[in-house]
Amino acid sequence: MKVGFIGLGVMGEPMARHLRAAGHDLAVWARRPASAAALVAEGVPLCATPAELAARSEVVITIVTGSADVDALAFGADGLAAGFAPGTIHVDMSTIAPAMARSLAERYAARGIGFVDAPVSGGGQGARDATLAIMAGAEAEALERVRPLLAAMGKRIVHIGPPGAGQVAKACNQMIMVSAIQACAEAVRLANAHGVDVAAVRTALMGGSAVSRVLEVMGGRMVERDFAAGIEARLHHKDFALLMDEAGKLGAPLPVAAQVWQQLNALMGAGWGREDTSSLLRVLEASAPHGAG
Repeated sequence: MKVGFIGLGVMGEPMARHLRAAGHDLAVWARRPASAAALVAEGVPLCATPAELAARSEVVITIVTGSADVDALAFGADGLAAGFAPGTIHVDMSTIAPAMARSLAERYAARGIGFVDAPVSGGGQGARDATLAIMAGAEAEALERVRPLLAAMGKRIVHIGPPGAGQVAKACNQMIMVSAIQACAEAVRLANAHGVDVAAVRTALMGGSAVSRVLEVMGGRMVERDFAAGIEARLHHKDFALLMDEAGKLGAPLPVAAQVWQQLNALMGAGWGREDTSSLLRVLEASAPHGAG
């Protein structure tokens, strides 16, 4: 397929490479051309505008930061909508508000253009290994048309429901995952306060019912005090802002998530937004009473 790609970051570049390796005819657009330099050097065409990219593509995939970014790419000046022909499809793999995904789908439908919201879980490692979990919100026909593309990037593709539903699933994923990171931080803080070997505590927990991918990866970073970004904490903060806003509109009580969001606010206030979310441990340490262990 003729595929366009926008969002060549930590996750996007390996995802684009998997599409190319699967034999698809890839082209890209980048807000910062330097981010596309490696692919361009390998012969991938770089388009001048999103509209130009859409005009040469059957499907355009985007993975960028937030709702406003996707909206601008789609319907801003020289946006994708200006270049798409009827029957083409925009697959957005960003994490955005469900309401924005629904709005994009409605506006595209009026032009005969398909839309799939397909946020992912698995981080940079999942992107590099093509093992991402993909949560799709789409009409069934549109999803089936792009399924070969998604299959090149992930190992589990679940059709959640109509447009917007994928973003609901991603919000649930983020809520559980980051709350688990906070729980790991509190466990590490408690172990440290007792003065016991926190690495040994984690090893023990990894053999019991508390075992999880979060304890393995994020707990490991806390033990090693390696706060360099796997995924920048500011992105999880953005995700929680989205889900708490949606919860407020729906009247859905999320008491644990609300407390975790406040810890993420504190993390951002401390200036750690571009470091790893395992920095939630440092938030707890910074708030410890004077003299606490």
